[in-house]
Amino acid sequence: MPRVLVVDDQPEVRTMISIVLRMNGFEIFEAASAASALTLFEQASFDLAIVDIFLQETNGSDLIAALRAQAPDLPVVAISGMTVLDFQSDAPKLPDVVCLLKPFRPADLLRAIEAARGSCRQPVDAALAAAG
Repeated sequence: MPRVLVVDDQPEVRTMISIVLRMNGFEIFEAASAASALTLFEQASFDLAIVDIFLQETNGSDLIAALRAQAPDLPVVAISGMTVLDFQSDAPKLPDVVCLLKPFRPADLLRAIEAARGSCRQPVDAALAAAG
């Protein structure tokens, strides 16, 4: 069962993501902050991380960089209420990160996860626009 670290400071977002992923066979670990995410990451191995870019006490991009420092090949889905362009300045710190805009539907989340875990490493909103 793939292990996923879900990091978002909004409990309702974490809950929605966790429900969708549990229903699809993932084991979920939730963190409300970068500090708790790093603690969990030190205690266990993960197959994927879903990280909110705009966390209250820190920048999610910095958290992703810290996670990748420990696990360079970790698939990551970055979620944000802002557009991809709004945090594209962090692109050097976010190689091969799939971006997903809030609010999103469960199917969008699952596509983003597949993209992050697979060879397709383009932002999901761009992929959806191209397909639409």
